[in-house]
Amino acid sequence: MIRNYLKSAWRNIARHKFISFINIFGLTIGITCCLLILTYIINELSYDKYNANADRTYRVTRIFYSANGTESLHLSAVAPPFGPLLKTAFPDIEQVTRVYPNGTTILRYKDKLFNEQNGFFADEHFFDVFSVDVIKGDKHTALTDPYNVMLTEKIAHKYFGDEDPINKTITLDNTKHEYKVTGIFKPFPITAHMHPEILMSFNTLKDTAMYGEKQLETNYGNNSFFTYILLPKDYNADNISKQLNSFLDTYVHFPGMPGNVKTSTITKLTIQKLTDIHLRSHLDDEIEENGDIDRVYIFSIIALFILLIACINYMNLSTARSALRAREIGIRKVIGAQRKEIIRQFLSESVLITWIALLLAVSLTCVLLPYINTLSDLTLSVSSLLRWNILCGILALPFVIGLISGIYPALFMSSFKPVRVLKGIINVGSGGISFRKVLVVAQFAISIILIVATTVVFQQLRYIQQKSLGFNKDHILTTYYDQDINKQYDAFRNDLLRIPGIKQAGRSTRIPSGRLLDEQGASVMQNGALQQVKIDLKCLATDYGFIPTFGMHMAAGRNFSRDFATDTANYILNETAVKMLGWGDPRNAIDKDMVYGNTKGKIIGVVSDFHFESLHQKIVPMIFYMPSQSYYRCLSIKISGNNIPATISSIQSTWSKYLPKVPFDYGFLDQKFQQLYNSEQQQGSLFTIFSFIAIFIACLGLFGLSAFTITQRVKEIGVRKVLGASVPQIVAELSKSFLILVLIATVIAFPIAWYLMHKWLLDFASRIDIAWWVFVLAGVVALIIAFATISFQSIKAANANPVKSLRSE
Repeated sequence: MIRNYLKSAWRNIARHKFISFINIFGLTIGITCCLLILTYIINELSYDKYNANADRTYRVTRIFYSANGTESLHLSAVAPPFGPLLKTAFPDIEQVTRVYPNGTTILRYKDKLFNEQNGFFADEHFFDVFSVDVIKGDKHTALTDPYNVMLTEKIAHKYFGDEDPINKTITLDNTKHEYKVTGIFKPFPITAHMHPEILMSFNTLKDTAMYGEKQLETNYGNNSFFTYILLPKDYNADNISKQLNSFLDTYVHFPGMPGNVKTSTITKLTIQKLTDIHLRSHLDDEIEENGDIDRVYIFSIIALFILLIACINYMNLSTARSALRAREIGIRKVIGAQRKEIIRQFLSESVLITWIALLLAVSLTCVLLPYINTLSDLTLSVSSLLRWNILCGILALPFVIGLISGIYPALFMSSFKPVRVLKGIINVGSGGISFRKVLVVAQFAISIILIVATTVVFQQLRYIQQKSLGFNKDHILTTYYDQDINKQYDAFRNDLLRIPGIKQAGRSTRIPSGRLLDEQGASVMQNGALQQVKIDLKCLATDYGFIPTFGMHMAAGRNFSRDFATDTANYILNETAVKMLGWGDPRNAIDKDMVYGNTKGKIIGVVSDFHFESLHQKIVPMIFYMPSQSYYRCLSIKISGNNIPATISSIQSTWSKYLPKVPFDYGFLDQKFQQLYNSEQQQGSLFTIFSFIAIFIACLGLFGLSAFTITQRVKEIGVRKVLGASVPQIVAELSKSFLILVLIATVIAFPIAWYLMHKWLLDFASRIDIAWWVFVLAGVVALIIAFATISFQSIKAANANPVKSLRSE
């Protein structure tokens, strides 16, 4: 029986080649989109699940509250004492491990000298928590002793070539420390939330020259230590979460804090599942940029929408061609076929078509995936679809899609009365026509929503690129600042400024495009006494060259100067800070007394507001200070933009003169700002692709539907021409009903598109207003595309010789 159904289905596909082609092609494109998006979703959902202990590993995070009780900062790293304290306070915790990023690590072996960016200090319990393939060395002891180091295969080969690196010494931090190589490990998987390439023993930090054992035990201010806890199997993590407040109140008490104030009112600890970090964690200091669960949801919905459009094509064309198969159905019923057998026949046909589409889609996915990887900067692989649970779902697709797309046409056509259809009385029924109209409206509504989304995304991206940041980010070269140059910095800077292409140079602890995380308590003079302020002033250590390097403007007062020794105890605020402190005009802040941290000084200047962070964040109140002892981490150099290669070459020569043992690595600030919006750029590109695909599939169906409808109206067109109708009149008459459906689709799509994009824009502190013309543009584009699709068939029919179509009459 099944063989008979499939044979009959194949004959019908071959008999109606045009409609079968449209159905197969549309479903192929739809399923291909689904498979491509599925590889992306699988990739995103698989982060950190490679760890054997992933389901019971948690990261400890820390929340800070401002003086008014609102959350001001949520960090993914915590202070160093918390790890051992948690293990002591909660015996149920199986293991604790701490990881400390070293930032830029200078690594040298013989004549090979490089800046490495992925160096981490990790304790001896690291491998008890994380699954890492150690190729050489003993993972249980490799990180136990101070000044031990483990390298990835890539880093080991970079320095040692084919030599065995084990027990060889390598110099870190510019000849200061010799480290013994005790192990080689494989790189962390792409689907990890961190990717260390150098692991240094955590016990090294106990050396006072590095950090100090006492500091590790008592410093609650340096929240740079990523701390992970491993819980027993099937353990309820809430048992620990609920006790973290009392843990803080019992174990942690800050100097100078009143005895009646609980620590948990100032700061809190939380624990976060390891497998939630990539998609559900957007804290202020993530190790690497994370994904977003909302993006997974968005692309899942888009995939379903595109597949739905393809299924709608099948329904539309199948019900539209019902007149062609009416006699076949009538004859089948006369010779004894029951309705359920006819339904099975049509469903087998739709399943067969979907199987053909699936095979084509799999081939197309393999071809397109490398291009998608290039476009999105991802490393998606077809192999992710070969897991048994995913593969079973894919193999079930033809049956699911075949059932969804084929059930209505099967029910509709199996309901024909044999007596009527064999007499030539064929009426597809108003119900079928109305349903087809609903499906066309749904197709174009989805397409219009995607057009609006694409337009808004690119408008917002253009706004970000063109918006004034309050300073000039162009032609600013940034590089790591090495503390060894402190004593010679003035000479070094003067030599830089003698280079013709250099305008300014300045130092700071952070540079624009980064996050403002540092904050200390502030007090200002009010009513003759120092009063603690109830806002968080984010601090930035800068020198006298920082503000002129970035071309920032002083709203009042002056910049720091080398000519005033007291400037190391003075402050500069931004305009937002002045407003939030209640001083109004920036000039009112000048010469005000302020205590920040433990240093008392005066406010000497107010800088005009500028966007230090990305436009996702609001401008926050900031305070600038010039430290008496340099601990800058960044050097910024403003260049003219003329003959940039020669200028960079001169900078490198000057750098080598003062820092011969430190590699010169640099970047440009505008590129760093561009990287802040990589996610949105990728999203915009993918929206464009999917919008085009959705419109294309919808028009493909409309093309087939209009072609079939016009075929059914050939005699009507002939009569109209005989009676004097012109070609434009006939085209208008044939197109009118379809264009009305597109207009209805625009009315439905506009409010949905506005709501969705309004929600998306809320992620930006600085954002566009959605203009009315965006919706008009989307509607007009949809109408033009629909009309162009329909008119191709309409003009062809209108120009046909009416004699041929009326000959049988």
